[in-house]
Amino acid sequence: MRAARVRVLAVLAVLAVLLSGCTLGGAAPSRTSTPAPSDVGADLQPYYSQVLVWKDCGDGLLCASAKAPLTWSDPAGRSIRLALVRHPATGTRLGSLLVNPGGPGASGVDFVRDSLDFAVDSTLQRSYDIVGFDPRGVGASTPVRCYSDPSTLDHYLYDILPGQPGSDEWYAESTKASTDFGQECLEHTGPLLQYVDTASAARDLDLLRAVLGDRKLNYLGYSYGTFLGATYAQLYPHNTGRLVLDGALDPSASEFDVTEAQAKGFEGAMRAFLADCLTASDCPFQGSVDQAMQTIHMLFDRLDASPLLGSDGRELGSSTMFLATIYPLYNPDNWPALKTLYREVFRGQTKTAFLLADEYNGRNADGTYQDNSTEAFTAINCLDYPDDPDLATIREQAAQISAVAPVFGPVMAYGTGCTGWPFPPTGERGPISADGSSDILVLGTTNDPATPYMWAQSLASHLQHGHLVTYHGEGHTAYNKGNACVDDTVDTYFVSGTVPARDPDC
Repeated sequence: MRAARVRVLAVLAVLAVLLSGCTLGGAAPSRTSTPAPSDVGADLQPYYSQVLVWKDCGDGLLCASAKAPLTWSDPAGRSIRLALVRHPATGTRLGSLLVNPGGPGASGVDFVRDSLDFAVDSTLQRSYDIVGFDPRGVGASTPVRCYSDPSTLDHYLYDILPGQPGSDEWYAESTKASTDFGQECLEHTGPLLQYVDTASAARDLDLLRAVLGDRKLNYLGYSYGTFLGATYAQLYPHNTGRLVLDGALDPSASEFDVTEAQAKGFEGAMRAFLADCLTASDCPFQGSVDQAMQTIHMLFDRLDASPLLGSDGRELGSSTMFLATIYPLYNPDNWPALKTLYREVFRGQTKTAFLLADEYNGRNADGTYQDNSTEAFTAINCLDYPDDPDLATIREQAAQISAVAPVFGPVMAYGTGCTGWPFPPTGERGPISADGSSDILVLGTTNDPATPYMWAQSLASHLQHGHLVTYHGEGHTAYNKGNACVDDTVDTYFVSGTVPARDPDC
């Protein structure tokens, strides 16, 4: 299903518990906003001139909500709610810095509230009000909903469809599953489901800039958040302030391009893990890296033919095993979890496999879900990506993907998650130049499995004022991960506006 193909753009995957301590200094923060003057039409003035009222929401944080048009082409129609959380600057304030953790579908409110010190370092906390926001359809904003019983989402994410992937039988069942899920989303969400595209979310972002009182947008976007930020810069180039896009998506990449690049990226990350693992006495693999990859290939085939039964009755097939595998690959600090995962599965045990897949999907131990990130992810991507190929094209593309990624490619290559979606896609894939924007930093990690380095190169080259910052390393995204070169480059830019004369090659 498509959710398994594209969801690897998902929110920053961090296994550690990330908590922040919020200690404020200086004068008491304002409890109301003063909107910045904005040159918009009379029909939008009621939105752009609204005053935010901030309320305490724990740990020194302030929370508020803003209203936005459901349909930007019809501001006089229905409205939706956008949730915000603010950590006031602890030093001399330069303005607001809006932060998006990725997804699509990840909650910026949760990101700032639960893991502020991971989102930004102390330098930026001193200089900016750090603002997390939930985009339309996400989290505490007016949300996408697709079920009343969480077992509906269980079936969508974990059921093993009959037939060999790519067969006529499989295609029919997969299409039915995606169509049924889309209808559930429409039933529980209503008209909003048609308007959670990234372009609409970027227009919301300009509204938030204004009601926060900022004439220019200062923004830090991770992973999918880079696409949201680049889309904003294309729509509102003259409203851009200081933008950093970390773990960049390539706006010109098709859905097929994304899947192919990520299949190669995750295989590369897995091979890096295996090269390290095979030097240790507790590694569950033997032989060379190539032999270990072949072992994984055979395991995936075996799980498709004979899934392992979990303690709660769910079956572990190759798709769920794939999610359990890639989740720790987002961060090399989490590689030890891969050893435990494969050691158990080789013994026929599923505990860690379902634990990791459930963490990836936001599923709680009791079968409920932590948030609506999966639902929002699917809804946003089904509007953003215009490509939804027929079976013959899927088979052709699967062969190409499997050729460049023989182990992960066959698992990632087949997807029909947007077939039968209630609304046609509205997004267009193409380069973003954002002519007339301010300088924009684009960060790329050379062995990032989820957003391959070439995407950062592409985005930076297409942006009229893009500046590439290369981090030579493993894992997804680069800022605030312990590399002083990257951190100093980003902090200097946000605080003083200075961009590096050339790629610092960190």
